[in-house]
Amino acid sequence: MAHTMLLRTLVLLAFALIFASSCSHKKRVSSVPKAPKRNSPHDVTRTKTGDTERGIASWYGDPYHGRRSANGEVFDMNEMTAAHRTMPFGTWVKVDNETNGKQVNVRITDRGPFVADRIIDLSRGAAKQIAMLGPGIAMVKLTVIDAPKGGVVERYGVQVAAWEERARAEALRMEIGAKISEAKIVERKGEPTLYRVIVGEGTREEAEELRSRLRNSGYRGFVTRTSDIERVP
Repeated sequence: MAHTMLLRTLVLLAFALIFASSCSHKKRVSSVPKAPKRNSPHDVTRTKTGDTERGIASWYGDPYHGRRSANGEVFDMNEMTAAHRTMPFGTWVKVDNETNGKQVNVRITDRGPFVADRIIDLSRGAAKQIAMLGPGIAMVKLTVIDAPKGGVVERYGVQVAAWEERARAEALRMEIGAKISEAKIVERKGEPTLYRVIVGEGTREEAEELRSRLRNSGYRGFVTRTSDIERVP
């Protein structure tokens, strides 16, 4: 009897060990959701004045105030700016709050929102203008507009060289202009004076695409603002 009990105990122990071993080799699945995928420059959608979009807007402020936006500017939650997934940086958009009829003009400077059912993230200041701070979200209609009076206009190009000899800069300008795109020479005063060869002028996304084309043709360069931030008079 004792022998039978011992044998039964050993069999049960063996089964327990086999079961524990099989469980330990099972792949564990994490329940932590993946971070939302940020848009690449290739996801940018070309827009024209009059284009519209309708959906839910949200807003953001702290703790992003003072941090860099996706376009490189420091985010000021009191400025009339917004984040959109695909609109080119610098695009101006009229936002109509369909709940109360209020509207505000904002400039796209950031990427987002990364919540599936939302189409735009307004700065706190812009959200306040259309009375959506309390609700947090609102159904809105977006309309692409020209830069309003006093609004910021951004222009970017690609700098491919900077030389002290203007003749060298002029030769490169003509070469690139004949092959790829119009180029210009921008003089930078100093000791010494430098002559910068800058190709193209447009949105930051257009400049990024141009930089890729130039690189594929053997010209190295970097995106730069072609002028200080301008405001429409």
